[in-house]
Amino acid sequence: MFESIKVIGSGRVGSAASARLRERGIAVVDEGQLVLLCVPDASIADVAVALDEGPWVAHVSGATPLSALEPHRRRFSMHPLQTFARARGPEQFDGAWAAVTAESEEARTAGFWLAETLGLQPFELADDARPLYHAGAAIASNYLVTLHAVASELFRAAGAPPEALVPLMRRTIDNGFELTGPIERGDWETVEAHRRAIRTARPELEPLYDVLAEATAK
Repeated sequence: MFESIKVIGSGRVGSAASARLRERGIAVVDEGQLVLLCVPDASIADVAVALDEGPWVAHVSGATPLSALEPHRRRFSMHPLQTFARARGPEQFDGAWAAVTAESEEARTAGFWLAETLGLQPFELADDARPLYHAGAAIASNYLVTLHAVASELFRAAGAPPEALVPLMRRTIDNGFELTGPIERGDWETVEAHRRAIRTARPELEPLYDVLAEATAK
């Protein structure tokens, strides 16, 4: 659909997107048929308003509404549902999904084309649903980091190696998030033993354990 794309932003997503586009034979140039904004969310509106109208304009933010791309009418959003690391390349797109928000069939086609060109599997997302969608994505990705950090603290306090948690976490994902453990078995004596141990070793973590246990029980 687009033979040339201007990518603004050379961070984790922008650099990976530029590399993948070049792999797919798309010219990454200063004046493209599409301007792809891979900039921080707070900068999207300022960058968009400074662009000349004419080419398509899109952003890759998960929570930012399309109104941030004013005054452009040929616009869409394509959010890669993936976490990116600077040390890795365009292969980070492979196997991931992408949320496409568009206001017309033409914009939807453009968004789906971009996602598929990058190696993503696109799905449609309503503009007003973006904050809720992004909250779910943040829980799945960012809070996984938090949970690993908290579990690692408890392992260190117990004299166990935190690196031993990684295979357990990966297998939980590989098993389709099938719940196991004391709550799934209804073993509330063990849950209470957890609480007592945490209260002694890391009392500041007990409220978090309680919230997670309640959510898991439901």
